Amino acid sequence: MCVPASEAAPPRPFAAAPGELRELLGREPGGAAVQAPRELSRCWGRPRVPGKRSGAVPVPVPVRGCGSAVCGPGLAGRSRLPLQSPTFPVPGCGTAPKAPLASSLAPAGTRPAWMKKDQPHTQKQFVFEKPSEVERRVPEAGMIDKPGVYELSKGPSGVSRIHLISGFIDSEQADWMFEQLLEDIPWGQRTHIRQDVSFEEPRLTSWYGELPYTYSRKTMQPNPNWHPLLRELKERIEEFSGYTFNSLLCNLYRTEKDSVDWHSDDEPSLGTNPVIASLSFGATRTFEMRKKPSPEENGDYTYVKRLRIPLDHGTLLMMEGATQEDWQHRVPKEYHSRDARINLTFRIIHPEPDGVWK
Repeated sequence: MCVPASEAAPPRPFAAAPGELRELLGREPGGAAVQAPRELSRCWGRPRVPGKRSGAVPVPVPVRGCGSAVCGPGLAGRSRLPLQSPTFPVPGCGTAPKAPLASSLAPAGTRPAWMKKDQPHTQKQFVFEKPSEVERRVPEAGMIDKPGVYELSKGPSGVSRIHLISGFIDSEQADWMFEQLLEDIPWGQRTHIRQDVSFEEPRLTSWYGELPYTYSRKTMQPNPNWHPLLRELKERIEEFSGYTFNSLLCNLYRTEKDSVDWHSDDEPSLGTNPVIASLSFGATRTFEMRKKPSPEENGDYTYVKRLRIPLDHGTLLMMEGATQEDWQHRVPKEYHSRDARINLTFRIIHPEPDGVWK
């Protein structure tokens, strides 16, 4: 670019410049040639021509390290690196000079910053982070060993509730009752068939009532001949609870190896929300309960709520509401020696609509 002659400083007289440079700057307004000092050729070197002779103005390129009067002492002794090309005013041009363009090229012989070995190592170490997920823990079984009424759960089928009455039969009475029942009840062992394999129940049972009772695909025939002691116990429980029972299933656990597996007393003949009164005599055994899983669990009992209830000599346990619908119970085998235990479960049997007792 060029600037108006009126604004430009008068050109310094010099001679012996290259031909093209003399054509551009070598004449004063009067037309007389001026002489350039000899140092110009040594200082500026050969002019750089940006393009072919298409009107572009050749611009001299200064060389560092010259130290001449033209370049000035400030450049003496420095490396001979090309500077940015200066812009010279041209008389009569009438335009302002362009600002010098910054060179984007690194000096010859230098290495890019990313190749230098002395650069600090900033590579970030890869650390694997496991995706966060909801951790489910198997709940610990709760313990119920104090008398009282306990609401176990509440759901669409209703409230599940149990009532634990310790010492319903005092210890002295319970002792002779246990001995008499152990001797007088006609105990028997039922045989089941599962997957074409027969096995005997790991306990002895006996049934009392005007109606038959079917569970585990086996029917127990009616037995209206109630033992006097059993009738007395039934009346005492009815007076305490307000319910009227018409049937009784007796269970004898001979040793710690006898048991009953997970089940619910939810046979159709027991009706909706049946009430079960369980009276225990003899050795203390643990009565376990677990809540039935929701449909989303697909029958998996791993994370369901569990309870443990020790049933002592003479203890009464009432199961009411939706307990049979929403919960299961069992008496598991034990690893320590246990004496005999008798469990009496009083219940109410209903006939089916078609007249068939089940």
